[in-house]
Amino acid sequence: MASERKLGLFSAVIMGLGGAIGFEIFALLNYAYFDLAGPSMISALAFCGIINLITMLSYSELSAAIPEVGGEYTYTKVAFGGFISFMAGALRWLSSVFGGALAAVVFVDQLGMLFSVFAPSVQDLILANVSLLVVGLVVVLIILAIRGVEEATTIIVGGFLAIFIAFLAMSVKYTLTPQNIVPEASANSIMYFFAAAAYLFPMFVGMRALVAGAPQIKNPGKNIPRALMITTVLLTVVYFAVAYVAVGAVPLGGEETGGELPILNLAAERIMGPVGAILFALAGIFACVSSVGTAMSVQSSVLGGMSRDGYLPHALQKIHKRFGTRYIAVIASSLFVIFFGVSGAVAFLGYAASFGSLLVFALVNLSLIQLRRKIPRLDRPFKAPLYPFTPIAGIVMSVLLLAFPVILRDVNAESALLSSLGLVAIVLVTYHLRMVKREIDFNRLRVAVGGICLGAGVTLTILAPVIVPSPLFIIMIIVGLVSVLAGILNILVPSRKID
Repeated sequence: MASERKLGLFSAVIMGLGGAIGFEIFALLNYAYFDLAGPSMISALAFCGIINLITMLSYSELSAAIPEVGGEYTYTKVAFGGFISFMAGALRWLSSVFGGALAAVVFVDQLGMLFSVFAPSVQDLILANVSLLVVGLVVVLIILAIRGVEEATTIIVGGFLAIFIAFLAMSVKYTLTPQNIVPEASANSIMYFFAAAAYLFPMFVGMRALVAGAPQIKNPGKNIPRALMITTVLLTVVYFAVAYVAVGAVPLGGEETGGELPILNLAAERIMGPVGAILFALAGIFACVSSVGTAMSVQSSVLGGMSRDGYLPHALQKIHKRFGTRYIAVIASSLFVIFFGVSGAVAFLGYAASFGSLLVFALVNLSLIQLRRKIPRLDRPFKAPLYPFTPIAGIVMSVLLLAFPVILRDVNAESALLSSLGLVAIVLVTYHLRMVKREIDFNRLRVAVGGICLGAGVTLTILAPVIVPSPLFIIMIIVGLVSVLAGILNILVPSRKID
């Protein structure tokens, strides 16, 4: 049964803002500011807004022409067929896993910031048990996700905007340190500028929630493109203004600017006093809880849809008899969220989330080009302007943003890239086993399993010291080495036939 179209333009904008305004602003400003671009991080945010706007033009055309459930997965399926749509779904799931893990880590940070106002000793205890609290949060939200608890998006968006407006209004009376937000005209500065943009980009990708809600929006041919454009502009302006005030209140080289404490919380405390510190910490906590819950919902939907189409095991479609939710898909994805969340590495998780999102953006732009060629007479209520330059620019910039941190030999980016590629390799093997050849002989299965063990083992061995806290990383290294050995033996074992 088709969803009833009952949401107008205002509701669509709220949906887009609700998907985008969240915990990311509390997490991703720090690394971009303190470790990469300095004050020019503000311009990097605006640059992210421009890239997002370019790709939103493609989203606008596709969502208006194909206003169906599935978003990127549906667009790529219509444009290219099975394999590319599988990759789009896998990357969407990947970005959601890392985004959920990042939200869980930031939840602990914000909880610590809340207690720092009136109980610093409790803050130390919280920060000393990040892994335990991350696991606890995810387990609680697994239960809520299985039970089907929903969130009030409009209330959350309204609360965030009210806090940000109060923050900006009170900053008028605060003496901000003037900052040069334009990167220096040197190759090194430009490289760090683009690297910062790669880490900041996840602050915008939540707007895809608007596309996911396309079947509920009235007159989608007009309202979806308008809502995407309005949301992009509002989001860019709000982020730019908040970041500008935060950087002015917490200049580089001042006290407490080593990057350990969130710059937004520091700025709120300096401008608004203890009340501001409490307000922003509470906002961060609620945003993180909401984001982890949303990530679980997205992950279960993506896995359920791919399972329905035969790409993944049928068990992921199973619906809980009492609560009506895909409980196996929720639990399966949550295990990955816990695994990466216990690392506590904000920058690592930020780049990993950006990796999946930017590649999905590239595939969406490719889908637009392919559909213009494949189905030229498709009814398109909205057409992306300056075609084909806008989708090509979206593809090029998405790939380049991912490349700059790696070119700079950023350790977090390199580790995140390896982890992401490892997960992509696993889902590719899954696709190969299920779709390319249904009847698999023993030798084919043996080599495939051996390859998985080998790849997973190498990944675990290399990344364990980075993503797993001491002393657990020693155990993970042992597991990794055993997996490598098992993979080699599995590949080299003498072949035999199954009758």
